[in-house]
Amino acid sequence: MQIDFSKIKNIDRKTAIALAVTLFFWASAFAGIRAGLRDYEPGHLALLRFLVASVLLFFYGAYKKVKLPKKQDIPMILLIGFLSITVYHALLSYGEVTVTAGAASLLIASGPIFTALLATAILDERLKALGWMGIFISFFGVGLIAMGEGEGISFDPMATLILIAAFATSLSFVLQKPYLNRYKYVDFTAYTIWGGTLFLLVFLPGFVNDIRTASIASTLSIVYLGIFPAGIAYLLWTYVLSKMPASILSSFLAVCPFLSIIIAWFWLGEIPSSISLIGGLFAIIGVVIVNAKGK
Repeated sequence: MQIDFSKIKNIDRKTAIALAVTLFFWASAFAGIRAGLRDYEPGHLALLRFLVASVLLFFYGAYKKVKLPKKQDIPMILLIGFLSITVYHALLSYGEVTVTAGAASLLIASGPIFTALLATAILDERLKALGWMGIFISFFGVGLIAMGEGEGISFDPMATLILIAAFATSLSFVLQKPYLNRYKYVDFTAYTIWGGTLFLLVFLPGFVNDIRTASIASTLSIVYLGIFPAGIAYLLWTYVLSKMPASILSSFLAVCPFLSIIIAWFWLGEIPSSISLIGGLFAIIGVVIVNAKGK
């Protein structure tokens, strides 16, 4: 299947600005998670982040008069919320216990590769030889990132959690696209975040104690994550997804690692190892090959 890149030319300024703001907020989230993990357990961090986002969307949803979803769509909406919020953010938080913010963003940037594989399996899209070559190059890069985050040159098992997170969010992109033709982007974002937060309540034990003992700086980092990379950015992403093909839109996520590394350098004073950076370059090259020449 050849992607029609002419569709990008028809994107208006509002959509382009929404995409740019989303990418910046999501890039900053990796450093924000590392900052929050100084005092919070990973599960508690994800729960607090999306409780904040859920409250924000409750008030914004009330202002926008969000309607209840159709009964027959609720199981799939819950599944999408589980994948895009619960699985993605819980595993990302656990993965970043040892994986640096920049390297985590490089691993997540492999998401469009999973999207391409899922589109091949679910939507019967065909990949050219160059497409499969791009996938191989990207996964080779992912392997280098995982090795670069271990002690010395060894595999960091936490990187596997982040890869699973990337797969989960890619699957959610594919699953939610048809529903954006039937629901307003504000409504659907609210459904998925509320649904995903519901599943995150599994992390309630010990949650209040973490809040009580954490530093103000760590708590504010998570509140920032809930308001901006979660609440606002998910609204904007769903809006843009309603305007652009998912396969093209997901390729823009390749921009996030470069922003993430810069933000993590200023915010946390950390930068991925040279092996991780080289691996990230391979991963992004693979994504570009698949999306530009491989379909």
